[in-house]
Amino acid sequence: MVQIGGGDVIPVIGLEVHVQLETNTKIFCRCSTKMSIEPNANVCPVCLGLPGALPTLNEAAVEAAVKIGKAIGADISGETSFHRKNYFYPDLPKGFQITQYDEPICTNGEMEINVEGNRRKIRIERAHLEEDPGSLQHISEGKRGEEYVLVDYNRAGIPLVEIVTEPDLRAPKEVRLFLAKLEEDLEYLGVFDSTRDGSLRADANVSLISRSNVNEDGTIDREILQSAERIEIKNISSHKGAEKALVYEISRQKNTIMHGGEIKQETRHWDENRGITISMRSKETEGDYRYFTEFDLPSLTGEWWEDYVKNIEIPELPEAKRNRFYEEYGLTVEVASKLTSTRDVAEFYEEVVKEFDPDIAARWVADIILGELNYRDMNIEDAVDRLDEFRRLMGLVEGGKITEKNARSIVLRRMLDEDVSPEEVIDQEKLEISSDQEVKKIVLEIVKENESAVEDYNRGEGNAMNYLVGKVMEKTRGNADPAVINQILKELLD
Repeated sequence: MVQIGGGDVIPVIGLEVHVQLETNTKIFCRCSTKMSIEPNANVCPVCLGLPGALPTLNEAAVEAAVKIGKAIGADISGETSFHRKNYFYPDLPKGFQITQYDEPICTNGEMEINVEGNRRKIRIERAHLEEDPGSLQHISEGKRGEEYVLVDYNRAGIPLVEIVTEPDLRAPKEVRLFLAKLEEDLEYLGVFDSTRDGSLRADANVSLISRSNVNEDGTIDREILQSAERIEIKNISSHKGAEKALVYEISRQKNTIMHGGEIKQETRHWDENRGITISMRSKETEGDYRYFTEFDLPSLTGEWWEDYVKNIEIPELPEAKRNRFYEEYGLTVEVASKLTSTRDVAEFYEEVVKEFDPDIAARWVADIILGELNYRDMNIEDAVDRLDEFRRLMGLVEGGKITEKNARSIVLRRMLDEDVSPEEVIDQEKLEISSDQEVKKIVLEIVKENESAVEDYNRGEGNAMNYLVGKVMEKTRGNADPAVINQILKELLD
């Protein structure tokens, strides 16, 4: 135990982030990764740890881990192997977890986050592959409230990558920003789906260090870090949850010190409903897990492994794409951020901008199309097979076949609500823009019917022209170009 003396203290935070990889089958067997409604439905002798069952490594999980390593600028190990991490828990059927110990697949990476305009580099110590254990369901029922626990092994063997940062984070807000950026990058890589329950879970290690022990460049000597009493917070499942858990825990530690108490190294559970951390157990050390080699899985090494890693490519990541959109297309930072919110949105914009002006394409994609999709609780992925229809609708507006107002308020909405093509809606609603001759005829009728408005215009009242244009638009059911109406009216009235 360490008691910190008087003076200002700062939090020092490191993360262990468990990312569920998007693969069709589990990491060491062919059971499906789809979460079945029925408990213990997607299981086999391998993921149940039955005697004699041997694991086989899933290549898709390895490829995903390499992509993550390249995205964080890590070194991909020339030799990587698996170990058994031994501990007892009801959701761990084998009595050990297959993971990676001293030969992880990725080391020495980093990620940058933007904290109120300042760039902060967060070092990543390692990223390694491992299997998920099962899940526990705590049940309380009966007249006397009997409690018991059920075990579901559907999750057992789900492929994970654990990403371990150096203790470079200094505030709960930085943790939230780091997790948000990490999740965004993972989705761009196509290795992660944030909509899956439990797809990203974080454990946070936090210590309070006297500010006098911080070097001028912001670093802290390793001896100081090792002597600090680390508190591990388990089972954080969201960005905001991580920020809230750390705000509470830092406050709890500061209050303990202020009242003359001591900080004990321990593991605590984040109770999201109550907004507090609860002591679980004294924190385990590396030796408690008795790591030893998993001899049933060969090491990944040699020339074939080097070639395999070299041939894996990753897409342009969101921050790089955002900066390119800003520079190449002249978009504002806000619009570029909207257009890179997901990889599918960004790719759709790049298809649209091949045919249309960058600003017009951005307004249609970021505001009009995404706005209508969001209103219906949809996203671009739900309409990916209709992207050509959206382009055709924009082309009809640009080609003067239909007004933008009608395209937005009538055609696009019916397309999404009724699953019809833009051409069908335009034909059914008779929305095609009237010819100049038709417009001129209607303008003459409106002028004759609204002599008082004409007199107001001649007296120089500005609203008179808007009134007459509105009347023409009303009579043409919005199927006339307001600019053409203005021009014909001015020629006639002047």
